[in-house]
Amino acid sequence: MSENETENETEISRPSRPSRRDLLRAGTAGGAALAAGGLLLPGTALAAPALPAAPTAPATPATLATPTVPAPRGERVAGSALRPFGRHLAFGADPSQQVVVSWQVPDAVTAPFVRLGVKPGDFGSPIAAEVRTLVSKLSWQHPVEDQPLVKPTTVTQYYLHAQLDQLIPDTTYYYVVGHQGYDPAGQGARLGDVASFRTAPAPGRGAGFTFTAFGDQGIGYNAAATGNLISGLDPAFHLHMGDLSYANAGGSGKTSDAYDARLWDSFFVQNDPVASRTPWMPAIGNHEMEPWYGADGYGGMRARFTTPDNAWSQSTGIYSWRYQNVGLISLDGNDVCFNTPANLDYTKGKQKKWLESRLAALRADSGIDFIVVYLHQCTYSTCHDNGAELGAQQDWAPLFDKYQVDLVLSGHNHVYERTDPIRAGKATRKVASGDTVNPVKDGTTYVVAGGGGGGLYSFPAADTYLGHETANDKSVPMVVSDRGGQSQTVKVTWSRVRYTGYCLVTVDVTPAAGGRPARMEVRSLTEDGTAVDRVTVQRG
Repeated sequence: MSENETENETEISRPSRPSRRDLLRAGTAGGAALAAGGLLLPGTALAAPALPAAPTAPATPATLATPTVPAPRGERVAGSALRPFGRHLAFGADPSQQVVVSWQVPDAVTAPFVRLGVKPGDFGSPIAAEVRTLVSKLSWQHPVEDQPLVKPTTVTQYYLHAQLDQLIPDTTYYYVVGHQGYDPAGQGARLGDVASFRTAPAPGRGAGFTFTAFGDQGIGYNAAATGNLISGLDPAFHLHMGDLSYANAGGSGKTSDAYDARLWDSFFVQNDPVASRTPWMPAIGNHEMEPWYGADGYGGMRARFTTPDNAWSQSTGIYSWRYQNVGLISLDGNDVCFNTPANLDYTKGKQKKWLESRLAALRADSGIDFIVVYLHQCTYSTCHDNGAELGAQQDWAPLFDKYQVDLVLSGHNHVYERTDPIRAGKATRKVASGDTVNPVKDGTTYVVAGGGGGGLYSFPAADTYLGHETANDKSVPMVVSDRGGQSQTVKVTWSRVRYTGYCLVTVDVTPAAGGRPARMEVRSLTEDGTAVDRVTVQRG
């Protein structure tokens, strides 16, 4: 083995998963208590959906009752001193019944768990969590903070995940997380220990909802401000369109990138107040290609996040799910990215084939009004810093046209931009702020919302946004990279709204009622809640 190969070794350990029968057997007492307390659907016990296989060989299996992180060498700190941090939620493929609670601990602990209740302070029996241990060599990192004189040769991070199934739809659950030696419920839960989430209504029974989205957040005061805005809007869920922590500062997907694994700790701590209550559904960006963790570089993401496992692969960033009348698809833009080609074509066409099958299924579902696709790279954008992605235009845009995708959300360029509706690469008509789009007749609307907190980029033309409209009838240059990495410039006329600043997208979804068709009110809001764009997407 070469010196370089030795330096790039990592370990991602996960206990093997028990079968559903084992889950039910081990949880008999606890499951009965939960069901009796009205926490689960009648006649069911708590179970977890299957997980993708570990990127490397799993650690020694741990029992459901007492999963344990391997103890480090040297003296152990008491479990009571090791407080959980960085809580974050995610939905399963069925948000009315499936939620994943995830968090971190600073060192090895025994028997991590989550407790649930439908009233604050009234929690059920412990539900065991899965441990995913991520070991990163310090020798291939560039820490952003000073290191002590005596330091370990590795950084070990402990990510815990409790997958909850058979929950009651449209119900608020309160929860605490702990481990042996630290049980917030047993100690009398303090206010900061208790968080909550709400399951989705059963399909067809909801009265409308809101979701938010942005990409390229990072860590800092602008990142904290946009995150805090999510909390104020209280959405049903949040879409994060990639480039989450920037722990990999380079973003090229090469081992020469500057990387600090512990920046992920800061990212999760920063977002805990919001993500512990609002499920975050992440897409994968180029800065999530961490090549030290497996062939595709996504081993770290698999350790940190659990997303619906319904794609053809183990990728954390390729999945689909449904919330009420909206079908959602997360794509991995690195697969079609010409200007950052580390993972170009790594799925060998499988992602495209899977995408078409999911689009066809969603569009054929009479209960789905809208299809929203989210990914990191921009299919269409006039910001030159990262440009637009020709690979997405060639491989995916024709499918968006074919299946009448209503809205495509992306990050990558650290600005806000909305296109006129596009079909076959061209605008079908002008849609100013305040107007309405009919995707059936007009085509797909593309939104770039990469102002989540990372340093801002710029446009080659003047900003034009709600209340500050400028003359916008001339063409604007769009830059794309071809498969060989050579840049090309094309003049386009679909760049309708441009805003250089930090912001997020909020979408208010209203189902059809009283003869009025379903609609999505799409707005872009700055850190202080000021609207810079507003458009209605309405079918029919």
